[in-house]
Parts: sequence; C-alpha cells; structure tokens
Amino acid sequence: MTATTATSGLAGTATYKPTSSADGSSLTTTGSTEAQDRFLKLLVAQLSNQDPMNPMDNAQMTSQIAQINTVTGIQQLNDTMKSMSTQMGAMQVLQAGNLVGHGVLIEGNKLAFDSEGKTGIGAIELAGKASKVEVQVLTPGGKVIDTLSLGALEAGQHGFSVDASKYPEDTELNFKVVATNGSATVEATPLMHDKVVAVGSGTDGLTLTLLAAGVKPYASVRSVL
Repeated sequence: MTATTATSGLAGTATYKPTSSADGSSLTTTGSTEAQDRFLKLLVAQLSNQDPMNPMDNAQMTSQIAQINTVTGIQQLNDTMKSMSTQMGAMQVLQAGNLVGHGVLIEGNKLAFDSEGKTGIGAIELAGKASKVEVQVLTPGGKVIDTLSLGALEAGQHGFSVDASKYPEDTELNFKVVATNGSATVEATPLMHDKVVAVGSGTDGLTLTLLAAGVKPYASVRSVL
C-alpha cells in the first residue's frame, strides 16, 4: 500500500488536533500562515511514519484538515473585524470633526453665559410631567443667590435663561433644579451648555474635548445646538 492511499499512523504517533485552549492561543499569536505550515509538517510526518499494515480511513485526515481550516478561518475573520473596527473609528473621528465650534448640551450644573455675560443659560431634562419647576442659581459654596420659576413643564428637555447682570462678576456659578408634580418629586437632570473644541478617540471610543468640561465621551452629549 502506498503513502498516497494510507492516512493512519503508528500507535503512539501524535495526531494534530487543535482543540485545546493552548493550541488556539498559539495559533492566534503565530498567525494563520504559520499555523497552516505547522499543520502540513505534522501531517507529512504522520504520513511518513504511518503503519502501512494498519491504515486508518481518510475520514480522520479530512477531519483534521477541517479543524485547521476552521481555526484559520476564525483567525482571518478576527483580523478582518479588527481592520474594519479601526477604519470605522477613523471615519467617526472625521465625521465628528464637523462638531468643532458647535455648542452642545451635556449633563452638568455649571451656568453658562452669553458673549456679553449678561444672560445665564442652561437646560434641564425631566423624567416626567411636573406641575412646578424651579431653577436655583448657586455660588461655588452652595449659597442660593437667585431662583427662577419655570412653572409647569412636560417631560423632556427644556432650556432656560436668567438675567445675570446682578450676579457677581468673574465667578463660576452653578444651578440646581427642583421639580415636583403635586407632592411627588420629579427626577430632573441639569444640562449645561458647552462648546466642542476638538475631537479624538480613546479606549472608550469617540471623545469630545469641551471648552468647560474637558474630555467627554461622545455618548455623554444630550443635544447638539
């Protein structure tokens, strides 16, 4: 019987079966080409040392080839997905570049001001309908210096503005939202105005560098103004 028709090995001859976690890890680190070369060398060694008097059927070799092809295919798919992810990340950064110079709303309680510093602006997001909404303007120490009544509001985002001409100059002010519906408290999230000055990418994906808040994930943006 010739080597071209026999597929078995002597008892004790190692049969390549890439099923263990160690094999899978090795294939991942060495790459699909080296994995295929290693498999072919093992297969040739197996055929060279087989017992011609006790050959095994072709199904075993076919099974081994199928296994190495599966592992190689998974590695190639992983490489392709990594490449696509890198390309998509680069495209997101390019597209997000259009946001530079635009105003955005993000979660925060810093009161922003217009170009003349005469009007304070901010926004709130209500989780539900509120019959009474108030915005308190606070000093850095937490002292209330002004209260703005917004009346009844529906759920969702709402902007507000206050006359800031009477506020202390060159002082960073905060605001607090108090919302109720009858005797029940309504969840209210303060939103601050900010400006995008740069975009980038990090371990958490696309990031925006904001004038007041610094670097924030793109997902933290509630609205683009």
